[in-house]
Amino acid sequence: MRHTRLVLVGVVAALTALLPLSPAAGTSSPASPEPAEGGVSAAAVAPRLAIDDDFPDPEVIVVGDTYHAYSTSSRHGRVPHATAPGPDGPWTIRGDVLPDKPAWTGDGGFWAPDVSQRADGRYLMYFTGPDTASGRMCLGAALADSPDGPFLATSDRPLVCDPGEGGDIDPSSFVDSDGSRYLLYKNDGNAIGQPTIIWLQRVEADGITFVGGRTELLRNNLPSEDGVIEAPVLVKRASHYVLFYSAGVYTTPNYQTSYATSASLTGPYTRAYRPLMTTASLDGAVSGPGGADIGDGRIFFHGALPAGGRGLYVADLGWDNDYPVVRGSRVRHEAERGTLNNASVRQTGTASQGAVAAGIDFADSWVDIRVFAASAGPHTLHIGYAAGYGEAQHALSVNGQPAGTVTYPDRGWENWTEVSVDVDLTAGANTIRLGHLSRWAELDYVEVS
Repeated sequence: MRHTRLVLVGVVAALTALLPLSPAAGTSSPASPEPAEGGVSAAAVAPRLAIDDDFPDPEVIVVGDTYHAYSTSSRHGRVPHATAPGPDGPWTIRGDVLPDKPAWTGDGGFWAPDVSQRADGRYLMYFTGPDTASGRMCLGAALADSPDGPFLATSDRPLVCDPGEGGDIDPSSFVDSDGSRYLLYKNDGNAIGQPTIIWLQRVEADGITFVGGRTELLRNNLPSEDGVIEAPVLVKRASHYVLFYSAGVYTTPNYQTSYATSASLTGPYTRAYRPLMTTASLDGAVSGPGGADIGDGRIFFHGALPAGGRGLYVADLGWDNDYPVVRGSRVRHEAERGTLNNASVRQTGTASQGAVAAGIDFADSWVDIRVFAASAGPHTLHIGYAAGYGEAQHALSVNGQPAGTVTYPDRGWENWTEVSVDVDLTAGANTIRLGHLSRWAELDYVEVS
């Protein structure tokens, strides 16, 4: 057995109260995962490529039985429009819903449209366009009687345009539970070497008349964000507000989707411990996942296509205690924060959060780890471990049912690597149990994808 230097918890340890405030996507281990033995023959379900064409910064709404999607400019028009009978398609690109260029705009692309239905039944589109007067990208608005368009600009001037802060881009609408309407956007400070800030502006029911001043929600102050935050989308859950946003440079694989939460609409917002989706957390299934929209139990976002451009991807979205979980994107659960029986917690600076589940050495030694699935079906468990006294094995069960044997190759103590096993999970909370079978292994974490 492994002799621990510091035992924090003995026979039974229920440490779920120490979980981070939010589950979030983890990062890949530097070691290549190895398959485990037994279990179901399955694989994690990656996000689905719904539009295999250039369709960046997707906005998706549902009207009746039809899904409508809008995107940044492409060969399909100034504001391309697509429809489908369901979120997974089949999607058909219909053409341009903003055929007449607004008077204040010049040549160039139109970015990140947002479409919502007002109380009067008309459809309001926010968009980002090239402002002729300032040379910066600025926000505009347009109206239509149908989600199919055509949309016509509401003014011959931008809705928001401050060249001194780099211009203003990536508008998004939000209606709170009391019916009050808001506009979110970012100033494009990263374009001129200034701070980039996500702003909240209250508006009248028409969506274009401002009420009071704007409020800062979040700014670009993390090195991992490469100086860029953008594409805000706000969702209200029972316990808090969730602000989704993209970070990084969209032309690189480092582009990612993250979120922050607040008990109050106006903040302060606290970022998630890890991003929601990265190229690594999706195990390379999508490169540069960003520009996301939320709706109907799905997250819609773009990713780089091998042939160029950015396609529309769709993934199942669940809520674990009002924190988002995306199917196919790894979520890390620390083993030492599970429930331990005849095992212990050992602190070590080499593990992912400074501690591991250890002493899993006896016939009645096991670790229970609560995990969450956005939807039912096949998922992959990536188990971070160390074993140094020969190949070890644990019995795996899911929700009390045997699910195979996990084999841990001997790679040395304190050398944290991964093995992977496919399992079937139910939608919502599940319990993963890893119990002693042979020899000795310590557990660092379990990631679910």
